[in-house]
Amino acid sequence: MILPEVKRDYGKLKLYINGKWIESKSTTYHPVTNPAKGEVIAEVPETTKDEIDMAVDAAQSAFEKWKNVSVRDRARIMWNLREAFDRNAEEIAKVLTQDHGRTIGESRGSVRRTIENIESACSTILTITKGEHIHQLATGIDESLVWEPVGVFLIITPINIPVHAWSSFVPYALASGCSVIVSPSPGTPVASEMVFKTMEQVEGFPPGVFNLIHGGGAKINNAILSRPEVKGVGFIGSSSVGKQIYKFCGELGKRASINGNGKNHIVIMPDADLSRVAEYLMRGCFGMTGQRCLGTDNVILIGDAYKKVKDLFLEAASKMKVGYGLDDTIDLGPMTIPAAREKVINFIETGIKEGAKVLLDGRNIKVDGYPNGYYLGPTILDDVHIDMHIAKEESFGPVANLIRADNLDQVIEWINTKTNYGHSACLLTSNGKNARKFIIEVNAGNIGINLGIPQPYAFFPLGSKRDSFYGIAHSRMDSIRLFMDQKTVTYRWV
Repeated sequence: MILPEVKRDYGKLKLYINGKWIESKSTTYHPVTNPAKGEVIAEVPETTKDEIDMAVDAAQSAFEKWKNVSVRDRARIMWNLREAFDRNAEEIAKVLTQDHGRTIGESRGSVRRTIENIESACSTILTITKGEHIHQLATGIDESLVWEPVGVFLIITPINIPVHAWSSFVPYALASGCSVIVSPSPGTPVASEMVFKTMEQVEGFPPGVFNLIHGGGAKINNAILSRPEVKGVGFIGSSSVGKQIYKFCGELGKRASINGNGKNHIVIMPDADLSRVAEYLMRGCFGMTGQRCLGTDNVILIGDAYKKVKDLFLEAASKMKVGYGLDDTIDLGPMTIPAAREKVINFIETGIKEGAKVLLDGRNIKVDGYPNGYYLGPTILDDVHIDMHIAKEESFGPVANLIRADNLDQVIEWINTKTNYGHSACLLTSNGKNARKFIIEVNAGNIGINLGIPQPYAFFPLGSKRDSFYGIAHSRMDSIRLFMDQKTVTYRWV
């Protein structure tokens, strides 16, 4: 069954500044398309300098009010925010599928993760932020540790997870007493608009605590960061852009949480439970059409696992149904923008030139009824060697590289030395000794044992390493250290 679209055309998207929707005065608008159809569903403006200044001024004014709202009242408002997202969950999921392209099941899962992040942020208000105290540290002396909100923050969300990335930072900023300006990718701005329409349903937030600008890019984001009122940035996107932002923040003396690219691995031991291996690989390699931070394109098979796993994986992938994600029978949606599709095709063709063998080719897939969609079918490449380009860099599409290995020591060395990314690595095994070795020795921030996606729950950080992360605090629960500063108070009364 194909679910109804929330709207077919969202028109010219507006900015949300100081508690009001305003039409941008920009003369530059860009089309936003539904990737399943290739049809324009909205136009997104490039925010002007005056509008940026309005957003920063509004956020600073609101911060002065919001930081002084009582802890109990702030907690109540944040729980009401959670209820608003729960109430609007299905509509948000439909818009996300229409804007991004993922399946409706994946969109529902993303919204559920978003709600869990809001719940996690609510928990910080009455736990982490209450501080610490030691009575009688020395004779007549007491000492306290107090957490204080820092100020206004820029939150930059990426094209692939516009809703989940919002929830990885914004609820924690608001729970901390900070205010935000959200700058979404111009590739998926409609979902971000839906997030703000949900937020404005909640009473109690001072106008300007959360603001939405459009256009993205270095010019707009740097203009926001250059304002002295803005104290830092939470970013999820590419490592190359993240490095530039991190350098800019360093020059300005500002805080940053920068989450970049990955090159993730699923490693399969001969003793793995093969009854679920295809399920793990399908989710890990092809979930969200491969457009996910913790998604995998390197599947490393050790010893006797190779032939059995290859056959199981190929059979399962060949049966995937590709199409419009609002059809709830679909397994794989389109790529989000045409440029992403072309990049993945070039990635596949680079692998072929390097000597990889195509077991399953998704490059020329046709989807009935949607001739203009940005579709790629699942693709499996065999005979991939760890020194190939495609084994070192991220495809960010529905591609799986099958790589042979002799033993676990060899694989751990590959993961730690052949790429400098450190998002995730998974091991499928029934051997506890091997699992423990993998957990301890692999230099990645998110480890999975007997699963395809090592997605941490909301109240754990996304613990990425190396070129996958730069900054003072990871996203999600750990971002409380981004948005709050510590003050010590030493008392002597006797």
